[in-house]
This record gives sequence, C-alpha cells and structure tokens, in this order.
Amino acid sequence: MVIVDKSGVHRLEVRCCDCPNAMSPDIQMFRHGFFPASFNRPKTVFTFRVLDDFLLDNLECGTSALNYYSKLRRMTSSMFPHLVPDRYRELMRVARQWRQLKTMKWHGFGHRSDNPNAGDLALFCPACPQPGINISLSGDESLDETPSWKYTRSFVMDGNFKAEHLHPIKPFDEVWLSDGLGFMVGKDRYKKHLAEAADTVEKSSCNNHRAVNQANAARHKLESTGIGGVACARHGCFVPHSMVDFQKGERQAKHAIRCSRVNHASSADK
Repeated sequence: MVIVDKSGVHRLEVRCCDCPNAMSPDIQMFRHGFFPASFNRPKTVFTFRVLDDFLLDNLECGTSALNYYSKLRRMTSSMFPHLVPDRYRELMRVARQWRQLKTMKWHGFGHRSDNPNAGDLALFCPACPQPGINISLSGDESLDETPSWKYTRSFVMDGNFKAEHLHPIKPFDEVWLSDGLGFMVGKDRYKKHLAEAADTVEKSSCNNHRAVNQANAARHKLESTGIGGVACARHGCFVPHSMVDFQKGERQAKHAIRCSRVNHASSADK
C-alpha cells in the first residue's frame, strides 16, 4: 500500500483485520489516522497530518497540489523523484474531501445527522452587532423597543470584473461539495433568478465607450466574467450566501447584486 505522509511517499505492507465482526477496511484506516483514496479496495492512503499540512501551505503560501506533491516526491527520492508513485490526482480529490469534512466539523455539523442550510458553513462578521450571538440582551430589553441605530448593520456591494472563469472541459464530472452552503449563492437558485431577471442592454452616446462595449460583448468561452457580493461596510467581512458569479460583466452586476441582497436578507431573518 502507498502511504503519503509529510515525510514522503512510502510503500508498506498493510493488512486489515479480517475478523467476522471487524469494521470495513476504510473505517479501519480512518480509525488509525489514514484517509483512503478509495473506499472499496484502498491501495493508497494519506495521513491526516499531511492533509492538514497541505491545506495550511495552500492557504498561507499559495502552494498548488502539483507543487506540494512534487516536494513530497523530492523528499522521498532526491535523485530519482520520477520513480516515486504519482498520486497527484488522488491528493487533489482527497484534499477537497478533507477540507469539506473539516469545515463541517468547525461549524458544528461533525456529529449531527441534519444537513446544513444555505450559508451555514460560513461565518458573518464577528464584530458587527448580532443580538443573541455576540450581544446578550438584558431582561427588560427587546429588539422592538431598542433604538434602530443601536444594532443597525451597514453593507456595501461591489464586484470584480477581472475574475474570469472558463467553462469546464467535462462539466458532468464536476462535483459540488458545498453548493450554496458557504459564501456563494446556490447554483440552482441563482440560475432561476437569472432566468426571471430582465436583461437590458445599455446604450452609450459615446462612439467608443470601452466599458459599455466590453459589457455588451459576447463571451461564449467564459462560464463567469466576474464575481460580486455583499460585505460589511465597517469591517469588510463578506456576508454568507451573498456572493454570485457574473455571466455578462458589468451589464449583469445590478441584477446579480440584487439577488445576493435578497439572499442576505433571507439569511438574516433566519
């Protein structure tokens, strides 16, 4: 069996318990701190600490999965790294699953049978007033009688029209692990909003207005032409379930931001 660890890539003989009441091999792997790359007949496992180390390197240093696994291969054999088993694709898949499991655990869904709702896997601004979360109301105080300015939240809406994303080569292979559970709006709800929203083409009186011309240009190769959403005006923290992708550049910003505003209002009421 191939075992991928922070110290390198190792080949070791592993035998699972075959007793009549024994757990399945994948559960046995998890109990000993290994994440199997497959669950039926695992031949490759990743240690929990190498997955944690990769997520930290990816977050702080921007290390890609390819570069990180190349480092592990070099650590295993500095002279012949190409002879080390290639588990780059397995690392990408397992790292996504590991990040999803950690996120579920951090937000209180590690030992619960119910599924998270929209925006439950993201945190709102911890410094903004949230009665019942970071503010405890006194016994004789209620939100109806409290002055409106005391717990008022202020938001800003903005977009980035340079964050372009191409269409996936094999869209049927795309697996959504947290669709609408974090900061992004769910794809089905967003598509429904785009189908109902009125599409207006802005006309410029200028002969060659670059911003308007780019907004009206056809972009068939791009799945999204930007990203936008709602953030806390005081501290700059994004609002859960309020980020959306743009399909038509600045031309779509008003409708998309309006959709994110509606989603934030519904999550705030919840």
